[in-house]
Amino acid sequence: MFESAELGHKIDKETWKREQPIVREALLDAQFELYEKKAFPVVILVAGVDGAGKGETVNLLNAWMDPRTIETHALELPTPEERRFPPMWRFWRVLPRAGKLGILFGSWYTEPILMRVEGGLDDAYLEQAIGDINRFERMLTDEGTLLLKFWFHLSKKAQKKRLKKLEKNEKTRWRVTDQDWERFEKYDDFVHVSEHVLQRTSHGYAPWIVIEGSDERYRHLTVGRTLLDAMRRRLEAESGNHTASVLPPQPVSPLNVIESLDLSKKLDEKEYEDRLEKAQGRLNLLSRHEKFGKTGLIAVFEGNDAAGKGGAIRRVTAALDARYYRVFRIAAPTDEEKAHSYLWRFWRLIPPLGYVGIFDRSWYGRVLVERVEGFADEDDWNRGYGEIRDFESELDSHGFVVSKFWLSISKDEQYRRFKAREETGYKRFKLTEEDWRNRDKWDDYVRAVSDMVDRTSTDSAPWTLIEAEDKLWARVKVIETLCDRLEKRLESL
Repeated sequence: MFESAELGHKIDKETWKREQPIVREALLDAQFELYEKKAFPVVILVAGVDGAGKGETVNLLNAWMDPRTIETHALELPTPEERRFPPMWRFWRVLPRAGKLGILFGSWYTEPILMRVEGGLDDAYLEQAIGDINRFERMLTDEGTLLLKFWFHLSKKAQKKRLKKLEKNEKTRWRVTDQDWERFEKYDDFVHVSEHVLQRTSHGYAPWIVIEGSDERYRHLTVGRTLLDAMRRRLEAESGNHTASVLPPQPVSPLNVIESLDLSKKLDEKEYEDRLEKAQGRLNLLSRHEKFGKTGLIAVFEGNDAAGKGGAIRRVTAALDARYYRVFRIAAPTDEEKAHSYLWRFWRLIPPLGYVGIFDRSWYGRVLVERVEGFADEDDWNRGYGEIRDFESELDSHGFVVSKFWLSISKDEQYRRFKAREETGYKRFKLTEEDWRNRDKWDDYVRAVSDMVDRTSTDSAPWTLIEAEDKLWARVKVIETLCDRLEKRLESL
């Protein structure tokens, strides 16, 4: 879930100087309109790893907005006095009224996460806390609260660098405590528990927004724009006036994980042949391992049109025994499939343990094509992220290795491949009018893919982003990734 927040997003000074006053003015306008209409309360949760800029961002929001209608509350672990009351008592006391904003620096997530990391809370109690949180947040949003949850993230390397930088500066040294370094030693446990909690509590009515904290201009502008967009959309919905955004196009996508790929990666023919042969041989041996019957492999292939999914799949199947794999090419659902719950048709295709199931397109259609083309409404595709995570978690718990690939190419390379298909008789059937139409919505798909990766990449079912501008590089990376993940699972059995 945190992959897109470790890419080194940055915003240059010129963009910051140009966009910051626009966002600031628009936020104030939205704040005043909210207060005048007393339309709904806004609750902003601020959480994340130490040193990721949470405090600076809260200070900036308070500086940008009118302090008369916004309150900030620091809510870490409860005090002895607060423990005399029910756990949610202290949060109820600081919730804002309609027309106002409340920033909660620390929240009902703080204690469950820290207690689980420190060993004071077992899995059963953590799951109970997650259930309580989901019900509480659903109640808040059903009652009209606009709930925004920001998680500020840094990689382990970036966090260490950030803490050292703060500690070195006399003006900021006080902000780094012994407790910060103690928590740094438990970074891996903290991120693991946090990712689990975020995945279980990110819903369409209250999704988590993960913010990379390494660049303050990116961090501040992304939070400001996200808050503004959410307030403006809600105000327009309340008034029945669905007008266009008050802002110009964003200078950077908050989750431009796809655009950040280095598509120049490539292999020459000889290196390709050597690495492909080794990888296929390795995959063959792993699939015939004596323990493979206790597990299985689900490989999901998504990507841009003409990105080379079919070619990659053929190189995978060339290494496998045809008796023990199935390739499923997913098209639009039939009338019978539409009459069932969305995941029904995919559950029917899952093979038994000891087999390989390969999906050329998949259940991710709900949050990609159905989202972009308007075949599913916003509630449906927002709910789809959680349903997909639960589905893949069940596959993992049963024993399957779930490996998901997004094959990415540039828009120019896609055009070149489309034209080549038009001119090649035996490839012409691969190109349709729909493929050409999809190019007109390229930016919409980039955003949808970035959201998909951010909300459905988990420890048990991670996304692997494939730089597919060079088909040779892409094919080898796919097979080597499958080998690595399968080998790790077999070693654990």
